[in-house]
Amino acid sequence: MMRTIGSVLMTVVIAVGIVISTPDASAAPPAGACNNPDPARPPVTAQPWAQQMLDPRSVWPHSTGAGVLVAVVDSGVDADHPQLKAPGTVLRGRDFHLVGNLPGNFDCISHGTAVASIIAADPVDGVGFVGLAPDAGILPVRVTDRDLTDTGQAAAIDPAVLARGIRYAADQGAKVINLSLAGTADNRYVRDAVAYARGKDALVVAVAGNGQQGTTERTLFPAGYEGVLGVGAVDQTGTRLPSSQIGPHVDLVAPGGAVLGATRAGGHQYWQGTSFAAPFVSATAALVRAAWPTLTADQVAERILATATPAPGGRGSPAYGAGLVNPYRAVTDGLVTAPPAGLAALTLTAEDPERARTAARWEATARTARWSLGAAGGAVALGLIAALLLGRGRRARWRARPARPLPEQPTPAEPPDQVFLLPHPRG
Repeated sequence: MMRTIGSVLMTVVIAVGIVISTPDASAAPPAGACNNPDPARPPVTAQPWAQQMLDPRSVWPHSTGAGVLVAVVDSGVDADHPQLKAPGTVLRGRDFHLVGNLPGNFDCISHGTAVASIIAADPVDGVGFVGLAPDAGILPVRVTDRDLTDTGQAAAIDPAVLARGIRYAADQGAKVINLSLAGTADNRYVRDAVAYARGKDALVVAVAGNGQQGTTERTLFPAGYEGVLGVGAVDQTGTRLPSSQIGPHVDLVAPGGAVLGATRAGGHQYWQGTSFAAPFVSATAALVRAAWPTLTADQVAERILATATPAPGGRGSPAYGAGLVNPYRAVTDGLVTAPPAGLAALTLTAEDPERARTAARWEATARTARWSLGAAGGAVALGLIAALLLGRGRRARWRARPARPLPEQPTPAEPPDQVFLLPHPRG
């Protein structure tokens, strides 16, 4: 089932892989905020392939994202989910979609909850799924409440609302802003909001977009704006999803094919698309910013790109960008920005005369020894030859003997002029 948030201006594509039955859990959005909300799902206990591939536990001894605030500008985040309800994990946030001073920490369609969980879901017993940066804080910024209209078309996100949400996230101190949405139009409100966030040292991460057709390259926004990390999606083989957009705005790729994420009102669900690849990169940015707090947003982006794992398309390809995000290397690699140091000039020292005379004496001694050994060996060989000749001469009484005649060689049979495979024909 495909679900979309967006319009000609801004679009989010959601492809749901596995949908399971409803348990008893329940969320508590404000009264009347959700129209036909998604049902709750049961938990999935198996460890997902994306967590196996990126191995977040190998990074946690070095960084867990503590102290870094990540804004999820989306459909809201369900703060009641068991893996997101720890104090300080999901802040109150703000709802820019509905009128009134409503929070952003509820979700009607689970999209934003899934994105937030990929970033910061806490480990719980009996569940293999976990966020990449579990100690990062989530600032939920709600800019939509639906994915489809009553007629089944993609619901629109007002660019002005999106722009206000991005500015709000930057003003609240978010150091990473996740935008799991994309559109084909360059909107000035959104462009200015992204520039405003960058001016406050926030790293903006956006999806490359879904809906790729053939090999045609196309730039989508806000991933196409200056300084934004554009993220494509790959499956568990590391191959780009056929729907993942290609173009110059693709900076790197992350897991996005059948990845697990949390759902509103508890439980988990498998999701598909670049919307769920972007939070892996946002979480990596949170890990880096916690481990390297003096780096600017642009330097964090450079570090993430420099440590990406090479992908099939080669570095800088329009389909894979710099490669597959590598959280462990992004945090632990000791990168240096200084150019390689030049080699010191080679200086020849003056030769010690006494040492040279000693070496010459040893060389002369060795040469004499070699000549003496060679001469002795030659004398021994001559003596052996002489003894052999004398012995043979005595046995022959010093008389000459005729040489032995050579053995007769058989005359080769000449083949006939014609060879018959069958018996020779009679005359």
